[in-house]
Amino acid sequence: MKKSLALLASCLATLSGPLVAAPQHPAIVSSQFIYDTGAYPSVHASTIVETTSGELLAAWFGGTNEKNPDVCIYVARFENGKWTPGVQVADGVQHAGKRYPTWNPVLFQPKDAPLMLFYKVGPSPQTWWGMLITSTDGGRTWSEPRRLPEDVLGPIKNKPVQLADGTILSPSSTESVKDGWRLHVEITPDLGKTWQIVGPLNTKEEFNAIQPSILTHKDGRLQLLSRTKEMIVATNWSSDKGQTWTKTAATGLFMPNSGSDATTLADGRQLLVYNWRSGPAPKETPKVIRDENDEPGPSKKGTRADYGVRYPLNISVSPDGVKWDMAVTLEDEPKPHGYAYPAMIQTKDGLVHVTYTWNREKIKHVVIDPKKL
Repeated sequence: MKKSLALLASCLATLSGPLVAAPQHPAIVSSQFIYDTGAYPSVHASTIVETTSGELLAAWFGGTNEKNPDVCIYVARFENGKWTPGVQVADGVQHAGKRYPTWNPVLFQPKDAPLMLFYKVGPSPQTWWGMLITSTDGGRTWSEPRRLPEDVLGPIKNKPVQLADGTILSPSSTESVKDGWRLHVEITPDLGKTWQIVGPLNTKEEFNAIQPSILTHKDGRLQLLSRTKEMIVATNWSSDKGQTWTKTAATGLFMPNSGSDATTLADGRQLLVYNWRSGPAPKETPKVIRDENDEPGPSKKGTRADYGVRYPLNISVSPDGVKWDMAVTLEDEPKPHGYAYPAMIQTKDGLVHVTYTWNREKIKHVVIDPKKL
């Protein structure tokens, strides 16, 4: 472990461009941008994975702006101590006269199977559909895109989990004008050939919830942690491998209406990366940030406009998925678009890797030593 940490630190220290100073916390091993400049002004919704061979890959969508037809999926790999330039691997071209934006890539490495890259195509989250490409060489080349079956969207933002029997559970959700934001889980026993949809798990009268993460527990239970319009972290539990789930409930954790991610560590602890808040949003509502591209603008301390911005970015830790303690602040400097849509994994060497959108301009990569949390 010490050797791995020293090697990674040595490699990162040789970088001249993307490496940036990390907040002073002993658990933070390194912090750097994946790239300095890209072929597009706006990026968002990163994802990260460790391949079967132990390589790191990251992906995101980039273009002139979210929702624009030129937004494509890009992939970079960590080689020789630095990230390679992003390479376009998917777009939303339908034919010569029709093109849609792409959204929310999710990388996932199943056991003894090709690497998967899920993403969405369509004019909006209300009308998009799920797509999948695969790679047999660790992300160097990719298959032709395949549209997922009707109503199967794939993991909507956060990575799936694979059970001991090979079954993959994909955390997903829908955004409907009529029915609100609702959670569901998509289950495939055969690497995406066939699917079962479980849910919806909530109603808009209970919570407007989307973008769940899946945690696993030593007693076999599964847990969802989700984003809500109500500005709390919501949770559901399953004791039967995802076939049924408890009613959606509040965790006691608070965050703005923004994305999060969660990971179960090898030692059984649970990690959540999100825009942490110490308490519920005030009841005053002078301006609420509702659209992903909405400029927060000036806000008054203590208003929901202030509560809705996407900073700071923090990691909380829990022994059981119930009691949580804020452990690390990754970012706290105010930015117009803040620090958003984090993705988090633990690699075979025990380190935790987090990627996230940095002010809609860059993707940042932070490495954490969980033993120091």
